[in-house]
Parts: sequence; C-alpha cells; structure tokens
Amino acid sequence: MDYLQVIVLAIVEGLTEFLPVSSTGHMIIATGLMGMQVTDFVKLFTVAIQLGAIAAVVVMYFKRFFQSVNFYFKLFVAFIPAAIFGVLLGDVIDSLLESPLGVGIALFLGGIIFLFIDKWFTEEKIESTDDVSYMQALKIGLFQCIALIPGVSRSGATIVGGLSQKLTRKAAAEFSFFLAVPTMVAATGKKLLDFYKHNGMPSSEEIKILAIGNVVAFIVALLAIRLFINFLTKHGFKLFGWYRIIVGGIIILLFAMGIKLDVL
Repeated sequence: MDYLQVIVLAIVEGLTEFLPVSSTGHMIIATGLMGMQVTDFVKLFTVAIQLGAIAAVVVMYFKRFFQSVNFYFKLFVAFIPAAIFGVLLGDVIDSLLESPLGVGIALFLGGIIFLFIDKWFTEEKIESTDDVSYMQALKIGLFQCIALIPGVSRSGATIVGGLSQKLTRKAAAEFSFFLAVPTMVAATGKKLLDFYKHNGMPSSEEIKILAIGNVVAFIVALLAIRLFINFLTKHGFKLFGWYRIIVGGIIILLFAMGIKLDVL
C-alpha cells in the first residue's frame, strides 16, 4: 500500500462507518478502483482503521461512557449475537469480502428498503438510549448480524433495528454508534490475531500505515457523525436509499456488461 491509498481508504472509512451505506462495501469498492491487491495486510487495514472511527464516538460521547454500568451491560447484550455469528461464519465472511458484486447487490436491495423506512417506523417513543431495555438491546443486536454480509451496513442495520424498537431516529443512531465500539474492537482484535497467526507481527512500516489510517479515519469520523445525526433527524433515510441504489446499480451493471475495474 502506498500512502495515497492509505489516506483515501481512511477517508472512505471515516465518512461511511456511521452512514447507512456500508463502510466495508465502500472499502471493497475503493480498493478495487485503486487496483489494490487484496493481501492479508490490506484486509487487516480495512478492519483495523475502524478503531479510529469508533474512537471518534468515544470522544464525542465521552461523558455517556462513564454514566452507568447498565450502559455497558446493554451494549454487551446487543453485541453477543454478532459475536457468535461472526465466529461461526468467519470464513464465509472473509470470502464475501472479496466479492464486489455481492456488495453491489446488497447495496441495491438495501437502498430499496431505505426508501420506505421512514414510512414503516413512525411510532417513536424512546428518545434516550438510557431507556432501551435489555430485550430491545438484544433485538437490535440481532439486526446487526445481518450486517455481517458486506454491503448491508452495520450502522444501517442497527439503526433500523432501533427504529423497530420504537427509538427515535437520533436515539437509534446513537445506540448504533455506541454498539460499534465493542463490535469493532472485537473485529479488529480477531483480525489482528488471524494476521499474527499467518504472518507474524506487522512490520514497522505496516504499523506506521495502520497508525496513519486510524488518525485520518478518526478526524473524518468526528465531522461525519455530527453531520449525519443532524441530517438523519431532519430528513430521514430516503437520500441514502437512492445513493445505495445508484452505487449498487452501477456495480451490477458493470458486471452484467462484463466490465471489471482491476479487482472488481
């Protein structure tokens, strides 16, 4: 990886991690457009720089992370389903990470769903994440399992899960942000362990690349989170739905025409 690729991927991660457009899907597309070979380190990088993005959540909601022990228990309950399925389906998920066509299909279908989300969930009762019950947290966590498929969007799935439990858009988005912390820490830890088993410790240059990627993702995510909350509260999901349909449709069309952009 060269430094331009590092910065581009980190910007993509920071912008898309908390938007319902699939950060993983966009990372796969970006690596394809830049003609990058999908090595073990590239796979590690695309997961590990998510730590930079979720660090932005901890900074922005710093006080929230130290208010209540129940807060952590609820996040743990919501985290359990994806943790179990992530371990059981690890090899399948890794194979899907190399399928831009799969990403395109997931983006397209998810986009159609997002066009109607605002009409489906109109009964908003829970305005604070403090009021989420353990059962509601578990149900939101089950929605997160769907996002193990690249292109679905972890934030999108969990926000929809929150809306299904009668959270407001803002509360659903914030719970999704909080849930990203244990989920991404666990995913990065597993990916680091897998990388170590097959390749040993990352080199000093690889560590430098990971550090740069996380710093850039952190800075970009700080801006993206605030803008997303404001936009989602006022305008809902429809624009994200059309964006997903357009991007997913282009990818599917390229494959249908037999056009492959480098690894795409």
